[in-house]
Amino acid sequence: MAGIIAHRGFNGLYPENTRRAFEEALKLDIVGIECDVNLSKDGQVVVIHDLTVDRTSDDTGEVAQMTIDELRKLNVGTDDDPQQIMLLDELLDLLDRYPGKHILIETKHPSPFGAALEEAVAEVLRSRGMDADERVHLISFDPGAIERFQRLLPDIDTFLLVNGPFLPVGDCDAGPSVRQAKAQPELLDGRFRTYVWTVNLPRDMVWLKENGASLIGTDLPHIALETLS
Repeated sequence: MAGIIAHRGFNGLYPENTRRAFEEALKLDIVGIECDVNLSKDGQVVVIHDLTVDRTSDDTGEVAQMTIDELRKLNVGTDDDPQQIMLLDELLDLLDRYPGKHILIETKHPSPFGAALEEAVAEVLRSRGMDADERVHLISFDPGAIERFQRLLPDIDTFLLVNGPFLPVGDCDAGPSVRQAKAQPELLDGRFRTYVWTVNLPRDMVWLKENGASLIGTDLPHIALETLS
């Protein structure tokens, strides 16, 4: 069946991109998890979707204008279950506790740091000996980011995310939205590996399984397991 990827962790039931969301997702019988990364003011690769902390924390401010120590003071969980912003390094530590699980790492653009974001991610992976790890996949909506990853980490798979026509960059694979996958079903014919996002409706899960999607990203991995089993 199509491999299930927990989008931003178990985002449907727990606060996105938190340790709790990733822990609960990794306990499931799924392929792996997806996360978003940005850079802090002091150049640390942090796991957060937005360029600001406003939507997902108990404070406000731009991620790029806050140090890791300042970001650590924020609660990105709930009042009953407080959570700190994670470093990518810490998330990879967690992943190591679940052998065989995969991770899709998305760099967010436009970034105030430009190409330095991909360079920092590459450095984290190299420092851990994961620069050719088949469990790691690098994804972005930005073709320039995909080109940088292919140059910096040529042995790591890349997916170009699109919500429109897919035009490959180098030897990247396809990352269409579920809407785009239905509009361009030839993407699922086997020429590319595909990561289709964000798939939360059971009928879409079934359609993608029947039409050959490689991976599906969902906020509801428990529903995907039940639907696709």
